[in-house]
Amino acid sequence: MSVEAIAADGAVGRDALYKRVCWRIIPLLILCFIVAYYDRVNISFAKLQMQDQLKFSDTVYGLGASLFFVGYIIFEIPSNVILHRVGASVWIARIMVSWGLASALMMFVTQPWHFYAMRFIVGAMEAGFLPGVVLYLTYWLPSRRRARANSLFMTAISLSGITGGPLGGWILTRFAGVNGWSGWQWLFLLEGLPAVLLGLVVYWSLDDRPATAAWLSEPDKRAIEADIAVEETGAAQHGIGSSFTDRRTLFLSAVYCLILVGLGGVTFWMPQLIKNAGNLDAFAVGQVTAIPWLIGGLGMLLVARHSDRSGERKWHLALCAMASGVGYAISAAFPTDLTIAVAGLSLATTGILAIFPVFWTVPSTFLGGAAAAAGIAFINSVGNLGSIFSPTFIGWVNDQTKSTQLSVAVIAGLMMAAGLLIVLFWPKPAVRP
Repeated sequence: MSVEAIAADGAVGRDALYKRVCWRIIPLLILCFIVAYYDRVNISFAKLQMQDQLKFSDTVYGLGASLFFVGYIIFEIPSNVILHRVGASVWIARIMVSWGLASALMMFVTQPWHFYAMRFIVGAMEAGFLPGVVLYLTYWLPSRRRARANSLFMTAISLSGITGGPLGGWILTRFAGVNGWSGWQWLFLLEGLPAVLLGLVVYWSLDDRPATAAWLSEPDKRAIEADIAVEETGAAQHGIGSSFTDRRTLFLSAVYCLILVGLGGVTFWMPQLIKNAGNLDAFAVGQVTAIPWLIGGLGMLLVARHSDRSGERKWHLALCAMASGVGYAISAAFPTDLTIAVAGLSLATTGILAIFPVFWTVPSTFLGGAAAAAGIAFINSVGNLGSIFSPTFIGWVNDQTKSTQLSVAVIAGLMMAAGLLIVLFWPKPAVRP
């Protein structure tokens, strides 16, 4: 047996192998997700200018923000099934090029129906990216190592918030009036085109499976395949249709729906909440929004690391959801105190972000093969009903009450409900940590 094979067989060798795998594939995926999140949520910064210029109400804005997820939901399951069949490099590249072009075209919106149509199209084009990457990581890493890998990938959400706020604020102010375009138009253009370029990088540099990776030795490939095969013997190889009716899939979908209501609050409304609390200009809002995302990203890494080391999932998820609810409640109670509002939003963001890497280790423990591709996409699709509800509900309530307090308080309650649902109904015998 070769030295490489012996190393791969030992615990130290496995650790080194999977560390090398993560360093090879995750940095590019992080960069892609950062750009994806820019294009998904830059509307929250564009709102600071375009809402006044185009005379859009909060209801119009909230509905447009929600329609992204309608397109996303419709095309998500087919997208993941196609990725499983044709490979990640081709399909993720297609997703990125098409969503980048659609996002850039948002700069030409002038009427509410333009806004609605383009948000739907951007969502349809991006459909399948997140569940596609979640599925892709199951080809490379066993579940006991996946929460930490997921957390590294999902630091992109935090990094996009940390960098996207200051970048968005800078573009809105620096480019306003250049070439006769508003700052919000430049925002869509300058944050849309990088996705197209990254899509080409993905096509040429991302390996679909360990077996096709030239940078892995044959013993390394066999070691990864053996680890994955052991797990697949325990994960049911259902047909695609049966993965939609599995009670564990339905339970995770319901929990994820509530979680995404909470994510929608910080994603689409944090800049407005901070602006209201501190009466700040667009550039200052961009700077301050980086704080909750930075704290949330660090918290996510720590929680995922602890969950992987302990092998525990249920209580990590439940306590994070409840912590997020407490954070939202603080923000609702002190809407005009900038310091306290930012502290509350930081706790809310930390709780939400820490949920994702732990949550996405669970589906592949009971689904395998094509059923895993469809099941992961199904959970994400049903869950995104929460993403549709959140911006629309907040916008409508804000218009009716002329305040954000009630809508934020409702989101706090729903996050607490998510935590209680996990505590009371977690399918412990079936979903293995």
